[in-house]
Amino acid sequence: MTEVRELAPEDAPELTVLYGEYEWWEDREVGDVRDALAETEVALGVFDDGHLAAAGRVLTDYTYYATVFDVVVAADRRGEGLGETLMDALVDYPDLQSVPGLSLLCRDGLVPFYESVGFEVYDREMEVPEGGTEELVRMTYAHDDS
Repeated sequence: MTEVRELAPEDAPELTVLYGEYEWWEDREVGDVRDALAETEVALGVFDDGHLAAAGRVLTDYTYYATVFDVVVAADRRGEGLGETLMDALVDYPDLQSVPGLSLLCRDGLVPFYESVGFEVYDREMEVPEGGTEELVRMTYAHDDS
């Protein structure tokens, strides 16, 4: 039986195993995942026969922004509709209904999947107060590890 429920810090060991199936997340540790779950506004998991098969998190201020992060589906369960079940639950999550913009970042190869569950590719151009348009640029902070 498949059920969707909120994830809690106690789910960190099972979620860490799921992250480990993805090369770019394989270094995540249970303690850090537990801390992340404790501080995440919305974290949902799809459980099948009591085992975590898919998960995703949303960081939000509940007013202006909500961003989906860390969507993951067990490698041996992909193609079974669990990702769609998860995304439907995130999009329909009651506390997010008043937020005008649910967004996410994804790899190019996942665009068709996210389009199939209602997301659209964001137009990088936006109107600016001075008139005209400018292209948005995604930036990340470059930590100085020296």
